[in-house]
Amino acid sequence: MIWEVYALKYADRPGRARTDSFIFDDNHDVPHPIDYFIWVLKSGDEVIVVDSGYDMPEAMKRDRPILREPSEVLREIGINAETVTQLIITHLHYDHAGGLAQFPNATIHLQAAEMAFATGPCMCHDTLRMPFSAEHVCQMVHRVYSGRVIFHEGDGQVADGVTVHCIGGHSRGLQAVRVRTASGWLCLASDAAHYYENAFLKKPFPIVVDLEDMLLGFDKVIELASDKRLVIPGHDPLVMELFERSGPDFAVRLDTGPVGEFPY
Repeated sequence: MIWEVYALKYADRPGRARTDSFIFDDNHDVPHPIDYFIWVLKSGDEVIVVDSGYDMPEAMKRDRPILREPSEVLREIGINAETVTQLIITHLHYDHAGGLAQFPNATIHLQAAEMAFATGPCMCHDTLRMPFSAEHVCQMVHRVYSGRVIFHEGDGQVADGVTVHCIGGHSRGLQAVRVRTASGWLCLASDAAHYYENAFLKKPFPIVVDLEDMLLGFDKVIELASDKRLVIPGHDPLVMELFERSGPDFAVRLDTGPVGEFPY
């Protein structure tokens, strides 16, 4: 199958600096905003959503406002979150799994290592626990008990032309998503590369469980794509500038490749 791929922006945080994005950055105090996305894969009538984003209650709890609910951005492109049947969760951090309740009928694809990490002894450490929410992890446990989670161990297939690949580094069971498109294989890196700079300039992100896995993951996401221009970072505002808008101003189409000059 050949898939179309869309990035939908639901939140941003302009008040950040480069020290929040890169370890040992020389320009640590320079402003460095971040965008938050969910992604949609479409092939005919088939729809797969990648990540759930986070909802308004989580936004209020963390004082990190969102521009719109993830379910709203889907609704505006004609997708009802309640009818989505396939949901890939790249990892269980709040901004990627904080909207699970909006997808009540979805079967979820998750790395077994991520579930073990989010429910294991590492969560006794405040620093490692910070990006997780116990409520979201408990929601995932309920999904497991309802028989609606498919666990992958390393590489796995979600559908024809859609595979997941465990990267680790940022979180123990972080997975990237590889998608067959008309332009070739596209890699949704998610937080294996928050920004293009992470992957292409080998600059680690400060929230990290295993630094070696993170560094090796930069090469892995580039290898998974047929063309470096089809590597899609998880949070880079450049995505909204490089790719063609598709419908609402918060949506861009990724599978056709960048329309702006690719900087790497």
